[in-house]
Amino acid sequence: MASEIAAAPAAPALGAEAGTSLIAHLDPRRHPWLAALAAVLLLVAAWTATGTTPVALRHLWQWSPTLLLGLLTNVQISVLAMAIGTAVGLVVGALSFSPFAPVRGATRWYVQFFRNAPVLVLIYFTTYVFPFELRLVAWTVPFPDWLKVVLGLALPTSAVVAEIFRGAIQSIPSAQWEAAQSLAFRRGEIFRLIVLPQCLRRMLPPWMNLYASITMSTALSSLVGAHDVVDAAQVASNTVARTDFTVLVYFTLLAVFFAYCYPIARATRALEHRHARH
Repeated sequence: MASEIAAAPAAPALGAEAGTSLIAHLDPRRHPWLAALAAVLLLVAAWTATGTTPVALRHLWQWSPTLLLGLLTNVQISVLAMAIGTAVGLVVGALSFSPFAPVRGATRWYVQFFRNAPVLVLIYFTTYVFPFELRLVAWTVPFPDWLKVVLGLALPTSAVVAEIFRGAIQSIPSAQWEAAQSLAFRRGEIFRLIVLPQCLRRMLPPWMNLYASITMSTALSSLVGAHDVVDAAQVASNTVARTDFTVLVYFTLLAVFFAYCYPIARATRALEHRHARH
């Protein structure tokens, strides 16, 4: 009983320590974006309560569903471009280790060509080279502009993924190959069971950076007629025809792309620090 009474005062100390750690975790100096978001929310609440919301903000609220639908188009384009580019890039990266010199040369030229081609030129290329509709026997299938943008972004993506994959394989120490061969592993088994799992872990941070870059490049899709968030912002700006709204809507576009890509950059940095420790 005496020991329980002696141990009782320790509980408030633990609670105080937990409260202190929570306050330190929510310190605005450590999370300035949370503080900025809270300030914006308070300002909007004050405007709503007093009925003094600026006219440009009212128009932005009315056009926000259209902007969100456009943003979904950008996300759709970026996801499909990364999926196609990653699949093609892994194949090209694997072929770069082919024992046949012509195959290695072809993959090298493929990577160098599409890595150094301007993204906007590739988007225009896929937009105007591919037809606007495909005829399959008795059916006519439309080939929309946003899908052409996907192909235009998938080409440089595949080249970069091929280089990331090749670099990840070359970073594996040759001693691991030799040790596995001494244990009677076949080449395919060494690649599948030993090399590939390590490559995937090393490829993930640059792959995430590449996805963020491709997402920002989707803003070019409005130049070829795709109805993305930039196109929606242009329509809204021309419809409202107010200078303050035009400034606000394009500032909102910057904030939206930043809010989507910044967490990816933070996650990439966290993965890099984690892999550096291990």
